[in-house]
Amino acid sequence: MKVLLIDDHPLILSALQSVIQALDAAVSVTGAGSARAAREVLAAQHDFDLVLLDLALGDADGFDVLSEFRQLYPSLPVVVLSASDRASDVIRAVDQGAMGFVPKRATTETLVEALRVVMSGGIYVPTMTLTPGSAPATAPAPPSGIAQAAAQSGFQTTAALESLGITRRQRDVLALLLQGKPNKVIARELNLSVETVKDHVAAVLRALGVSSRTQAVLAVSQMTQQGQAPAGGWRTTQR
Repeated sequence: MKVLLIDDHPLILSALQSVIQALDAAVSVTGAGSARAAREVLAAQHDFDLVLLDLALGDADGFDVLSEFRQLYPSLPVVVLSASDRASDVIRAVDQGAMGFVPKRATTETLVEALRVVMSGGIYVPTMTLTPGSAPATAPAPPSGIAQAAAQSGFQTTAALESLGITRRQRDVLALLLQGKPNKVIARELNLSVETVKDHVAAVLRALGVSSRTQAVLAVSQMTQQGQAPAGGWRTTQR
């Protein structure tokens, strides 16, 4: 596994490199101290399996870099590493294509779990503070935080999975949707027409009580945290 780690703080960059490499001798970590350096590395090497991206870079806005990399390298998963765990930052990162969001205050075990989920095709979402600025980034959110953050993000707390009433095919569509795959790719993998996929996506969003893919990711994450997702089902993880 080959990882590109982007962080403009040399001490943090070195520490994270050591932590990640210690997880598995087969993991190779390349560090980049700026967005410019990261661009040069990716232009020269095309075999990275994962990018870990700090949002606070000295020479670029991390969200802009995230969007750029998702456009240029759509098959390369990007996981955001940030000193923030605000709901607004998590939602924005997922909305712009991040496959995971790991606060820098997280434990090594949490980082390991996040990488496992992302490399298996899922999306890792952390526990979020209730509202941006309502608590320090280092303060843990209470158990009800996800429900409140969900409500404040414009969608309802979801019902138990069993009560959603979606079909097996719609569950297949949702599983691929949670992997960040667009309708055309979902259609190809499930041997369906794009119009049929659109209908299934619309039905799933209605069943979850949400209006966008990003909200669907967070809603299913909430269900996973509450133990409502089926074993072997959704691969989105909420911690």
